[in-house]
Amino acid sequence: MKTLSPEPVVPALRWFKSSYSAGDGGDCVEVAETGPVVLVRDSKRPEGVLVRVGAKQWAAFVRMAAHD
Repeated sequence: MKTLSPEPVVPALRWFKSSYSAGDGGDCVEVAETGPVVLVRDSKRPEGVLVRVGAKQWAAFVRMAAHD
């Protein structure tokens, strides 16, 4: 008989939008931090594709974007 290990417990992700996003409910990019990885998704399709980016690479992107 095979014994299956229990599913790992995954905490719920806390998605957030940029502080630069309009508050009118428009479409936006949402981000969730999961430790070493940052997840990015399209707010109008939250069940769609997730982009996974390393936390260090995401921080570099945000720093670069803040200078423009």
